[in-house]
Amino acid sequence: MDGLSGFFSALLFWLLFLYLFLAPQLQHRALQVARERILERLADTRGSTVITLIHRQESVGFLGIPLYRYISIEDSEEVLRAIRAAPKDKPIDLIIHTPGGLVLAASQIAMALKQHPEETRVIIPHYAMSGGTLIALAADKIIMDPNAVLGPVDPQIGEFPAPSILRAVEMKGKEKVDDKTLILYDVSLKAINQVKSLVYELLKDKLGDEKAKEVAEILTSGKWTHDYPITVEEARSLGLPVSTDVPPEVYELMELYKQPVRYRPESVEFVPPRATRTRETR
Repeated sequence: MDGLSGFFSALLFWLLFLYLFLAPQLQHRALQVARERILERLADTRGSTVITLIHRQESVGFLGIPLYRYISIEDSEEVLRAIRAAPKDKPIDLIIHTPGGLVLAASQIAMALKQHPEETRVIIPHYAMSGGTLIALAADKIIMDPNAVLGPVDPQIGEFPAPSILRAVEMKGKEKVDDKTLILYDVSLKAINQVKSLVYELLKDKLGDEKAKEVAEILTSGKWTHDYPITVEEARSLGLPVSTDVPPEVYELMELYKQPVRYRPESVEFVPPRATRTRETR
């Protein structure tokens, strides 16, 4: 009897272990399938190739360990592969939701998007900061939610913004800083010039030579903090081709990326209003 009890206890333990190990994977796969269906519907509706670059904290893997995402070299490889595979006679819709990432990776995606022969459209449901903005600048159209934002593209050198490094050295004087700081100054100067040149190349065909130089200077010079939110109105004032006609399928898609971290309670909850009911009075 004790042996049978031990057998069932061990079986229960292994079943519980398999559930904890496999359940997050199965849940993630179900979400992937649901996302694919929405993307297919969106592509059919818009007659385009739809690509996503979405970075949200997701609970996947064993015990739902959270993963933090940003634009990486692996992302650029995948997006470039998708752009190459896209039919040359069809537009591209690139859905972006990202805090930014590597300049190299974002630059590769931006240039590939710019070179696509048909119309390219970047769709931003919430935000596309830093490298995400760099990619958006390459598109023929930027489609943003009315409350979505872009951001400055000033390079970051380690933990510091490149323009701030330049200003710190210029304020203190080159003769009063150490060699390492001077090296950071040199690298910052090169990085700003490189990104400024890229922004100009992405915009000159759409905005004209002088306006493209002006916008490149504004976005790379450190006029704002790196997380400054550039709203729809401000983006339009810069001359960027912005509209707010976000397809409803995009919002539906984003709902399938929201996976709360399991070790803390929800910080935001929303209860939709009930349908208005008419009551008969007697």
